[in-house]
Amino acid sequence: MSRPSASPPTDERRLLEAARGGDEDAFRRLIEPYRAEVHAHCYRMLGSVHDAEDALQDTLLRAWRGLHGFEGGRPLRPWLYRIATNASLDAAAKRPKRVLPIDHSAPATPESGPGAPILERIWVEPYPDERVGLAAGYAAPEARYEQREGVELAFIAALQHLPARQRAVLILREVLGFSAREVAEFLETSTASVNSALQRARKGVEERLPEQSQQATLRSLGDSRLRELVQRYVEAWESRNVEAMVTLLVKDATFAMPPHPRWFRGRDAVIAFLAGTGRPRLRHLPVRASGQPAVGWYLWDADRSGYLPAALEVLTLEGSQVREIHAFASPELFAFFGLPAELPE
Repeated sequence: MSRPSASPPTDERRLLEAARGGDEDAFRRLIEPYRAEVHAHCYRMLGSVHDAEDALQDTLLRAWRGLHGFEGGRPLRPWLYRIATNASLDAAAKRPKRVLPIDHSAPATPESGPGAPILERIWVEPYPDERVGLAAGYAAPEARYEQREGVELAFIAALQHLPARQRAVLILREVLGFSAREVAEFLETSTASVNSALQRARKGVEERLPEQSQQATLRSLGDSRLRELVQRYVEAWESRNVEAMVTLLVKDATFAMPPHPRWFRGRDAVIAFLAGTGRPRLRHLPVRASGQPAVGWYLWDADRSGYLPAALEVLTLEGSQVREIHAFASPELFAFFGLPAELPE
């Protein structure tokens, strides 16, 4: 994505004037080109697609109310990011940070089961990057992380461990490619403070990230091998084929099922948990989530005579095997990914 020119295009200036005059349709058209990327920014800040929706709506409301204070000769995109960043900072200050189960507790034994779900909003959620049109590659030449790398589960989970302002600085500088001067303006601080916060944030994130991003892993596999891997995984899971699962999982694989707090480490433990769940009637739909391969699992419901959403499972790969399985047992997530609310028999 190229950086905006110093002068906004004629259409944008015309829409801005109409919006300032109270034209809500002009405002929607003015904002629409930036809506998806601003939504992704709110998600990176907050670690939750639900919270990102709320922060985006807050951003749009603040932008609508603040149109008369916007200098029309300046690009709109940085102004929107300034508003979205501060809306996200306000939201982050009102709730606990989001985590994955692996950051919440020690691994459990398969016999203990997944545990009673924790329904408070403490879990990192997956992101529908393809549905909102999050592009591949870098947002700007100055960016350090790819756009889809910037929504991978490991990256989002690492971000949530940072203080909120450090998180904002790293996202704005390293994912979106804004300059230190621009970020200082967004946060009403000095360039020196931004650079200092960035150094601390880099250290905090890098020590939590794997050596290779999922985007690099997926490119090394290629589309054909990736489809084959996911298909083998689905078939093994549906049939409860232990031998096939052994070949698909790395030795220290992990399985988590938020909002259930317990998680399991090690191929043997994951397979033991799997074996203990019986052989339910399942159907699935493939999807992409957080820049990673994913599966929407549906479970047979005899009362409804159909298959209902059960879990959105996001796979983290290591080479041609599965390293992490995050089965988000939150049926309400399916709508964000454009998945149907029910599958017929």
